[in-house]
Formats: sequence, C-alpha cells, structure tokens
Amino acid sequence: MMDDFVFVDELIPGIRWDAKYATWDNFTGKPVDGYLTNRIVGTRTLCAALERAQQKAESLGFGLVLWDGYRPQRAVDCFLRWSRQPEDGRTKARHYPNIDRAEMFEKGYVATKSGHSRGSTVDLTLYDLATGELAPMGGGHDLMDCLSHHGAAGITRAEAINREHLRSIMEACGFAAYDCEWWHYTLRAEPYPDTYFDFPIK
Repeated sequence: MMDDFVFVDELIPGIRWDAKYATWDNFTGKPVDGYLTNRIVGTRTLCAALERAQQKAESLGFGLVLWDGYRPQRAVDCFLRWSRQPEDGRTKARHYPNIDRAEMFEKGYVATKSGHSRGSTVDLTLYDLATGELAPMGGGHDLMDCLSHHGAAGITRAEAINREHLRSIMEACGFAAYDCEWWHYTLRAEPYPDTYFDFPIK
C-alpha cells in the first residue's frame, strides 16, 4: 500500500464499515477487481477529517458506517467491462431499476475516472448509536436513481432529515457533497487531486 494510505479502522477507533465492493452485495453482483479484503482504505488526511466527522455525528446520537473509500482504478475498469455485458437482471431492481447499465456512466452514477481512486472520497451513511440500526435514508447504497439525489422528492421527512444530518456533518468537516448520491463525499482539500491510484486493497 502507498505510504500515505492506511486502513481507516486503524486510525479511527470504533468506526463501522462494510466494504460493499469486496462482497457480493453491490451492483455488479460479485466482488470487484482490486478489493481483496473487506476493509476501507484512505489517505491519512481523509482519516483525520473522518475522525472529526465521527465526533460530530456522535454529538447528534449517530455513528458512521463506511461503504467505500479508496477504489483502485482496476475496479473502475471492471465496472466499465460489466456495463458492456448483457443484462442478466440480478441486481437491476435494487440498484438501477429505471436505467440501463450503460446509462450509469451517462447519468453520473459511475465514472470512468473516479474520485475514489484519488483516496479522499468516501461512501457512507449514519447509524443510530442507541440501537445500532442504520438511519433511514430513503434508498440504499448505489441506488442509481433520482431518488438518491440530494433534495429528491418521494422520500419521507425523517429520511430527508437524516440525509441533511449527514450532509451537515460532512460539510462541516471539510467534505463536499455530490448532487446525485446522498452517500458520496469528497474531501475539499484532497492531497492527491490529480492522481488516480491502482494498488489493490489487501
């Protein structure tokens, strides 16, 4: 692993994670190239900001659950190959019910060059510290639909409030939101803004 990259859980005690692309629980329906272990990696600068975010979330009764951090370029390439394969319907209803695979790129849900590959972007959500349950957000990770956009119609007031809690926490700690995905945040002062890394997560 690159010197400035670390496993997030080693620097932030108590943080929860479920690295979706290391599992079968993602839009491709199987583990993705470059994800050889179920852990989250990021830059040290990212971890420092996430630790501040975790503390701010705790003050509101929430914890953080990370779904993705650093993403090797080979994983992005894997997404592109998958998008060109015939539709088998296995993950469509859950992840992209109203678009075709190729439209994921056209509509900005998946990129051929991902900010994740620079090491300072995360996908995450909140959970309730009292119950341990994920906060309702009106759609899960990688639901590629207008329902996932910030300000989306069709979600409950409680879900909208939880999204706003996450956004206010992350923006206060130096992250920028992404309009199309309520779970996706990039560090504004990322240390490698022009470098796309490809080392595997292992």
